[in-house]
Amino acid sequence: MQFEKDVEPLIELNYNNFTQVERGIADFFLQNKEVMDFSAKNMAKVLFTSEATLSRFAQKCGFEGYRQFIYRYREGLQSEKNIPVESGTRLILKTYQELLNKSYALVEEEQIKKVSKLIAEKRRVFVYGKGSSGIAGEELKMRFMRLGIDIECITDSHVMTMSSALINENTLAVGITVSGRTNEVVRALKTAKNKGASTVIISSVHLKKWDDFIDNVLPVPTKEKLDLGKLISPQFPILVLCDILYTNVLGYDRRNKEALHELTLVELNAMAPADKII
Repeated sequence: MQFEKDVEPLIELNYNNFTQVERGIADFFLQNKEVMDFSAKNMAKVLFTSEATLSRFAQKCGFEGYRQFIYRYREGLQSEKNIPVESGTRLILKTYQELLNKSYALVEEEQIKKVSKLIAEKRRVFVYGKGSSGIAGEELKMRFMRLGIDIECITDSHVMTMSSALINENTLAVGITVSGRTNEVVRALKTAKNKGASTVIISSVHLKKWDDFIDNVLPVPTKEKLDLGKLISPQFPILVLCDILYTNVLGYDRRNKEALHELTLVELNAMAPADKII
């Protein structure tokens, strides 16, 4: 299956920044499954709005205008209609594929390179996360430790606060909150920024109020009730992003980082016999 630059994840990412009228437009395009006359003139009538508002909505989603937006939207709709409704194992795999497609739509290479450079060059990295996001943060920590990165994952709210004493301009603070509603994580990033650290948030939303204290937003896709883990693991989209960052960080001083990775494997293998239960 080909990856498509779907518009749905872009609408979801910017949803909280829309006006009330724009949210009505967003709701329509997120819920609609039928191909129809999507011309600006007709949609303005259907949605009781103006063509200018449709254009502004499209631009907030990252498109040049409504025409480009609707071209991508129509493509995604046609692709979705060609996929049969399935259940069980196929439904799970289809959900993973959908999230992969959304990840592709959200990835911005320049931003990935910028954050990867920060991870590779900062003396210390703190990762903040709670619940499922914290579990993903632990995985991120384990991956980057093996490249020689001085990284710590903090999942306790009180420790997040105490860690501020260790933060300075040589620190990178990474917060993970898929919903964007984990106040402890957002608060920790704000404190880190006040202490001079570089800040990154991994989230499925982008709130404008974050721009005052967050340097980079790395978007991840979401699906209804994904945070509940009802259908698939909520960590999946974060782990996809983690792999992308890992590959890019590995590109900095690749020879030494690969040597460190091999050294950790040797140490882990040396421990294996002692840990084995007979």
